[in-house]
Amino acid sequence: MGYLPDEILTHIFTFLPIKSIIICTPVSKTWKSLIQNPTFISTHLYHSHNKNQNLLFLRLSQNDKEVYTLHKEGDLDFTEYTSFDSPFHGPHLQHPHYNGTCNAQLCLSDDLRYFGNELFLWNPCVGKLLQLPIPHVTFDSRDLSHSSFGFGFDPKSNDYKVVRILSILRSPSEHGKSRPEVDVYSLSTGEWRMFSASASLPPICAIISSGPPAFANGALHWIAFAYDNKRFVLVFDLGDEVFRQIQLPELPSYSVMTVWRVSVYGNSIAGFQFDAESGLRNIWDFWVMKEYGVASSWTKFSYQCPKLGMYDPLPLGYWRNGEVILLNYGGGMLNYGGGFLSWNPNSQNIKDLGNFDTFCGSYVESLVLLDKATKGVVTY
Repeated sequence: MGYLPDEILTHIFTFLPIKSIIICTPVSKTWKSLIQNPTFISTHLYHSHNKNQNLLFLRLSQNDKEVYTLHKEGDLDFTEYTSFDSPFHGPHLQHPHYNGTCNAQLCLSDDLRYFGNELFLWNPCVGKLLQLPIPHVTFDSRDLSHSSFGFGFDPKSNDYKVVRILSILRSPSEHGKSRPEVDVYSLSTGEWRMFSASASLPPICAIISSGPPAFANGALHWIAFAYDNKRFVLVFDLGDEVFRQIQLPELPSYSVMTVWRVSVYGNSIAGFQFDAESGLRNIWDFWVMKEYGVASSWTKFSYQCPKLGMYDPLPLGYWRNGEVILLNYGGGMLNYGGGFLSWNPNSQNIKDLGNFDTFCGSYVESLVLLDKATKGVVTY
């Protein structure tokens, strides 16, 4: 192997699984340099996306210990593909808040989800953890504040970015007048910078998505609530760094679009809506935006979810094969008698995924962060 040209070695490494590549890294300085080269890391990631090995990332608490597990999409037995121990040990980080996943990295924050200042990027595949510096705008107990985070990849600058939107209401007289404060973190620079939202970010009461924003087409998507009681999809383009709005479907007065999540659907987005008046929360309308960014292309698909003893099934998002992830939510308690399930709306087949604490969504393995040896990256 020592006599092979670097081009051949790089080609061989590209087709190796992550664990094998990590083992190869300390073999020699040449191998380490080839593997930690940013160009190779991008090439390997591209190959991982093309393998069509779709994985699901879940979190489980076992005996006061956080365990993260990967499972293969489409596996009939839903057997564990691999697992990772949590790298967090501080008392306020026993249950870190999940803010999104992109190319094997998880964006996590301390459990003070509404005003948390401690943020981390974690790639469990390579055992790398990066604690981000504290954002410029921090929580002030004198003000009413609410933080919303987003994480994604900007293909224009080939950079990963974390967005933090802090809604601040300093007095009742400012109701409907103040715009949120926005910070943007760049992985390439390792720094936060204040973002001038200006007129592109409308005055909003709050971002009301309960889960992380949907990352699609290089942009982050939240459900937002304006002071005029209008709900819409708030979009932040990571490349152009501008905010825009996508209108939600026109609904009858008795229906509501569920406000806790907008989901990725292929190369577009989707939402969930039920008839609030009837109280039959197992009858769902799934709204898919057929043409991304075009509000008139919202298309409704109606299904009745088999309850199968579930108290209150709530859809969280989609697998890449179109199946819906359901949470059995009831009485204000998570994992009430059923945990997570996977449901195929067309065949009506349903699969019990078990009792997990957190659904982190689709996942692809990568070497991102492996080339970061300084600037706060910890190897564990």
